[in-house]
Amino acid sequence: MARPEKVAAVEQIREDLQASQAVFVTDYRGLTVTQMTKLRRKLREVGTEYRVVKNTLARRAAAEAGVEALEQLLAGPTAVAFAKQDPVATAKALNEFAKDSKILEIRGGLLEGKLLGVDDIQALADLPPREVLLAQVLGGMQAPIAGFVSVLQGTLRSLVYALNAVREKKEAA
Repeated sequence: MARPEKVAAVEQIREDLQASQAVFVTDYRGLTVTQMTKLRRKLREVGTEYRVVKNTLARRAAAEAGVEALEQLLAGPTAVAFAKQDPVATAKALNEFAKDSKILEIRGGLLEGKLLGVDDIQALADLPPREVLLAQVLGGMQAPIAGFVSVLQGTLRSLVYALNAVREKKEAA
């Protein structure tokens, strides 16, 4: 690669690193073009860009972006998934594809500046989808309020019963 092309490639990788919520590093060795296309399509659906990168250029870009921890994952044939939207969905997609193909190897990743191991990525993939997590949080917030309203309703109901009993007693007398 000519020098200006390398500078442009480093700049592109650096921009992608900075724009991504998470980055996952994989070894794509052994994947066919068809499998690679299928993986890219699957990742694109969840807002992730998947690219083969040169390790030396990726190391330079990681240093420029301030994510030196990523450098230890860059060895051998490397492809990087830049998760710009939902890191959990990306981890799920990569894990599913790795299980199905039995060829793709996930080396690790970076989430909010913290290095992730393979087990961490598996745990991330096992999380429920974002919508389910939000529903669980909302349900947790709503439960005490619903209980409080129920208690207040019970008190008001008791007051109405007592007033009704007093009225009936006065009418009978």
